[in-house]
Amino acid sequence: MTAALLLRNALRTARQRRALDIAWRALPWLLAAATLALRLSGSATAIAVLLAGAVALVVVALYLARRLDTRWLVRELDAQRRDLEDSSDLLFASESSLTGLERLQRARLQQRLQASGAPDLRPRWSTRAIVVGAILATLVIAAIVSWPSRPQAAFDNVLAHVTGEAAAPTHTRMLEQRLQVTPPAYTRQPAREERGLDAKAPQGTRLQWMFRLAPQPTVAALVFHDGRRVALRRVGETWHGEHVLMKSALYRLELRDALPLREAKAHRLDAIADRPPQLRVLEPDRSLSLLTPGQRSWAVAFEASDDYGVAPSAQLRITLAQGSGENITFREQTMALHGRGSATVKRYAQRLELAALGLAAGDDLIVQLIVHDNRTPQPQSARSPSLILRWPSDLGTQTTGLEGMVKKVLPAYFRSQRQIIIDAEALLKQKKKLAGDHYLQRSDEIGVDQRLLRLRYGQFLGEESDGAPQPPPTNDAEDAHDESRAPDAPHDETAAPAHDDEHATPGRAPTFGEDAAVLEQYGHTHDHAEAATLLDPDTRTILKAALDQMWQSELNLRQGHPELALPYAYRALKHIKEVQQASRIYLARVGPELPPIDESRRLGGDRAGLGRRDDALVATTAADPTLATLWQALDEAPSAPRGTTVADFDAIDFTALERWLREHEARIADPLAFVTAIDALRNDPDCTPCRRHLRALLWPLLPRPAATVPRRGGGDASGRRYLDALRQEATQ
Repeated sequence: MTAALLLRNALRTARQRRALDIAWRALPWLLAAATLALRLSGSATAIAVLLAGAVALVVVALYLARRLDTRWLVRELDAQRRDLEDSSDLLFASESSLTGLERLQRARLQQRLQASGAPDLRPRWSTRAIVVGAILATLVIAAIVSWPSRPQAAFDNVLAHVTGEAAAPTHTRMLEQRLQVTPPAYTRQPAREERGLDAKAPQGTRLQWMFRLAPQPTVAALVFHDGRRVALRRVGETWHGEHVLMKSALYRLELRDALPLREAKAHRLDAIADRPPQLRVLEPDRSLSLLTPGQRSWAVAFEASDDYGVAPSAQLRITLAQGSGENITFREQTMALHGRGSATVKRYAQRLELAALGLAAGDDLIVQLIVHDNRTPQPQSARSPSLILRWPSDLGTQTTGLEGMVKKVLPAYFRSQRQIIIDAEALLKQKKKLAGDHYLQRSDEIGVDQRLLRLRYGQFLGEESDGAPQPPPTNDAEDAHDESRAPDAPHDETAAPAHDDEHATPGRAPTFGEDAAVLEQYGHTHDHAEAATLLDPDTRTILKAALDQMWQSELNLRQGHPELALPYAYRALKHIKEVQQASRIYLARVGPELPPIDESRRLGGDRAGLGRRDDALVATTAADPTLATLWQALDEAPSAPRGTTVADFDAIDFTALERWLREHEARIADPLAFVTAIDALRNDPDCTPCRRHLRALLWPLLPRPAATVPRRGGGDASGRRYLDALRQEATQ
């Protein structure tokens, strides 16, 4: 290690020792100052004094430590190291200012420092000053704490002391007040002591009051705004009372056979209601789940939270619904789950074995979690949403109904347009490997499939359906067409395909006299009423667009151009998907039958049964005029002449207002605010800010005014002449 680094470390260590020594000497006196501030002004002032003193102590310690600079280090080195030959200043001099002899001397000094190391230059501890200061500060703190408290002198006592006469007291003074708040044990909140008489605590909290009054009254009690009373008992010179907080209330101290209190304002107690547990489903992510092939278990997970704590165990209710129609049976069982997590947030998870529960095809498995909180003596519970696992009996079954019902499942052949696209794309990839005739044949076959699908969709729009009924197209369209011909029969490209034969001979001969059979063989039907009204107008428009794209796709496929048909096929598939995503398809319904219009009175001038034009409007009455009347009574009357007092305004019916508040307490967010405002205005009727405050509280509760009929305009000159003519005709 170089000499320069040794000297820097020695200087830094010396500064740290100096700062710590100063801090230890000043810390006891800082604590004494904070104790004095606590005794005189309270905890807020004591904390402020402690923080300010700590900041000042740090600043002073750093300043004094910085005074140990290079000159101090040179003096200490010369004093403690005689082998440096009083030349320590050469170690800190610049290279350019030294002569050759001085450079030689500095090199010798550096070698000596490196050989023996830097000396310990740390200042000594001020042990005596620290011990004496700590003892004296401890005595001062003990004296401050043990010094008797002096009650605040009232103005009457000061006046009596100055004049030498004992003035008679005019008010009862509150010498000491204390409110002990002990929340219920299940909330895990510590007991505390309030400096004032207002408190906010959970429901079920035990409140304990202590008062010391002068002069002493005969009877003292706490009176609540709803009429409840808590009698105070006297123990020596203090009054004590207890109460369990179950609902928010206002209260004041009431004395009997005593002078009035100097401050008789009402105090507020806010009861914090214990909320029920909150449940959230973590797994699965939907309320209805369908059983997948090969699934043997079902995992469910929940998260429960509460403001004070959740019970460690919960009940999982499992219901198995079996059967269909009216023959449905239910089997219910309960399983206990143990949660993991903190006291207020727990996670419950379980994997259910389906075979053990007896789940079979067509059954529904319904689970629901029930959790409780730790409130005593009656815990609150919450239930999660029901989760359903369904094992469909037949996924291919579609729901059908009679006319006027709702059909929720689309036909199966609504999903074959994608196979046409797949076949066309596969044909394009094989174009270079196939002969021209075979390529055209394959393209024509895909076009025939496209035509069949177009006709199937056209039935839902009431369009014409060609040929005999054909089965829905399948993915094996190529094999189906190949098998329909003889293996050795040559294919005629000019001949029309069998699908285009609109008058193919059916398998059954028509019966004489059956109109339906003749029409089935020699004609075709279209524009069926049911088919034309199967879809709503928006869905019909989308399906019509899909048919147009299918037509263009079929045209290009039949001509041997699948690359030109693919864009139309894709657009047709897009429209079909929009039809599939329609939530419901409504079947035909019977329209409304309106009564016929009686045209015999038209232009006849008969006004019998018509309303009178000159009927007067009837004024509506407010649904609840109590608040409107009170709000108007609280008006400050800004237009009143100078010198008008509040007593000249409308009298306020406080009884009616309090009765309305009791009847409609659920509509008010903060009922105690109303009680406080009413109490303040009742005690001081001339308080204008109190009237404004109560009026502002009433404003959001006023009912919305009913809609009124606007006054009709007078009209222009021609309109007035027409109305005058009607009035003259009525008087004749």
